[in-house]
Amino acid sequence: MKIEYLKIEKQRIDKYIVSLGLEKLYSRSFIDKLLCEEAILVNSKPVKKNYRLSHSDIITIEIPQKKELEIKPQNIPIDIIWEDDDIAIVNKPIGLIVHPGAGVIDGTLVNALMYHFNNKLSVQHDPLRPGIVHRLDKDTSGLLIVAKNDKVHSLLSRMFQDRTIKKTYLAITVGIPAKAEDTIKTFIGRSKKDRIKMTVTTDGRESVTHYKIVKYFDFFSLVEVELETGRTHQIRVHFSYINCPILGDNTYSTLKRTLSIVPFHYQKKVKYLLANHLKRQALHAYRLEFKHPFTKEIVKAEAPIPEDIKYTIDWLEKYFIT
Repeated sequence: MKIEYLKIEKQRIDKYIVSLGLEKLYSRSFIDKLLCEEAILVNSKPVKKNYRLSHSDIITIEIPQKKELEIKPQNIPIDIIWEDDDIAIVNKPIGLIVHPGAGVIDGTLVNALMYHFNNKLSVQHDPLRPGIVHRLDKDTSGLLIVAKNDKVHSLLSRMFQDRTIKKTYLAITVGIPAKAEDTIKTFIGRSKKDRIKMTVTTDGRESVTHYKIVKYFDFFSLVEVELETGRTHQIRVHFSYINCPILGDNTYSTLKRTLSIVPFHYQKKVKYLLANHLKRQALHAYRLEFKHPFTKEIVKAEAPIPEDIKYTIDWLEKYFIT
């Protein structure tokens, strides 16, 4: 693709290409990527994104071919809550990893999406994670947005960055937060002691979590959580930080810590619950709300509370409401 620059005023090349509104050049970040990879040339030479165009400059753009995916479609059942031609919202079950990674090459949500959507998924952002705009931990259940093409993927990514997608979770905490409704605001980064874990740190990324308690138990609480930012393990890190970790979370809490808050004669019951009914963190992404990037209609979706969390709530009501 060749473009002859005819404007008299000087303009940055990245802004100019965006202004053309070309279908294939769907985002500023994609244009920056092409510039870095020297796929965009001016007068047959690579330039930086802040290069200012001159009269009659010739811009050459080479759109890279989409890479062949190495991920195989697999007929894994998925619960599609809502979809149209561009977007799908799925209810991820407990224990399903979102995408292939270290040591995992199949049996993921991505493998299932490729089967059910017949490869009609975004791939340009990351060919090994087609359709994936955001993610949930393996043992966190609930709603995920899936992009069916590259353009909508870019627009959804921008919406996440601009914090215009409302994500609401339900969680059960060990202990009761000091305030019935509050905002937890810290910086979160990778732990220097354990690289698998995240932690509150002074040199991390800003992380903001809003919560309100929706049901009190004697030693636990059911909370509704809204994420303003979307850092790795954010909810789990933040509630551990305020000394009310998520029930069943073995990464940011321990069984000993959980048992320490209940009377001795209840400890065997709690152990039984965690060993036989709640075998993961009690965290569920149950509501999504956003304005559709194309139709501008408000999209709302809810995922039913999974059986293990529902059982736990009933169990807590039986033993820990006085």
